[in-house]
Amino acid sequence: MLIKRKHIVLIVATALVFPAAAIAATGAQGSSAVVAVQDAKVAKLATAEAPPARYQRLAHRLAIRIDEAEAKAAQRKRREAFADLPGGVSIATLESIASCESGGDPTAVSSEGTYRGKYQFDHGTWETVGGHGDPAAAPEYEQDYRAALLYSRSGSSPWPVCG
Repeated sequence: MLIKRKHIVLIVATALVFPAAAIAATGAQGSSAVVAVQDAKVAKLATAEAPPARYQRLAHRLAIRIDEAEAKAAQRKRREAFADLPGGVSIATLESIASCESGGDPTAVSSEGTYRGKYQFDHGTWETVGGHGDPAAAPEYEQDYRAALLYSRSGSSPWPVCG
C-alpha cells in the first residue's frame, strides 16, 4: 500500500487536532469516547486506498503528455533527416505524395503486393535508388531519402496519380 506524503500529513494532523478539539469541547467527561471515534476515523483514513479513478485520470494525462513529447521528438528527428535530402525536394512535396500513395503508412502494401512502403515503390525502382530488400520493411527515414532521390532524378513521373 502506497501512501503519499500529503496523505500522511493529513492523517497526522487529523489525529492531533480532532482529539484535542474534542477534549476541549466536551471537557474531561466523555472525552475518551469522542477520542475513540476520532481515532477510528483516522485509522480508516490511514487504511483507505486512494480513489482509483483519480489516479487513472492522472496516469492518462501523463500518458498523453509522454505521447506528445515523443511525437515532437519524432518530428524533430524527421526534420533533421529531411535537412539533407537530395535535390532540394521539399518536405511538403514528399508528404503529399506519401499521403496520396499510402496514407503516409511506411508499411503499406498494395492489394496485389507489387507496390510497397510509404511511397509505393516496386522492387526494381527501389533498387535503382539504392534500396535493398523490401521497401515496406525499410525504416521510414530511408524510404523518405530514397523517394527524395527518385524525385530529384525523375520528378513526379514515378507517381503519375499522386506526384
